[in-house]
Amino acid sequence: MASSGIRALRGCRALLAPAKSSASSASAAEVIKTTTSKQPKPKATAKPKPTKTAKATPSTSTTVPKRASGIQKVSPISPQLQTFLGAPEASRSDAVKQIWSYIKLHNLQNPADKREIYCDEKLKGLFDGKDKVGFLEIGKLLFRHFIKTE
Repeated sequence: MASSGIRALRGCRALLAPAKSSASSASAAEVIKTTTSKQPKPKATAKPKPTKTAKATPSTSTTVPKRASGIQKVSPISPQLQTFLGAPEASRSDAVKQIWSYIKLHNLQNPADKREIYCDEKLKGLFDGKDKVGFLEIGKLLFRHFIKTE
């Protein structure tokens, strides 16, 4: 039994020895700490970071501004959506946000099923004259209002 314990702990007698008193266990713990602890490595001093200037000149700037793509891309919209949004161009995400704010403002969601939206006259013009629309259908029905540009 003792030999299997030594094999399991790989002969570390300090772990196998019974504790006699608190003073002797404290000294044994110190011996273990000093034999097993490694010396701390000296920390490297941090180099000061260069400060950014308030205004970058175009000649020094190497980054290219990102173009909006996908649902963030601003594109021309149909006349029906123009009258609803009040702008000749919009991104898909902005159009959906404004439609949802209109729905919430006019309380057009079904109280029993919030996924269902009742269409008033303005929304019927956008959503092919439907009386009710599911919230997942909004993106599909708005697709035809965005004019593709190359």
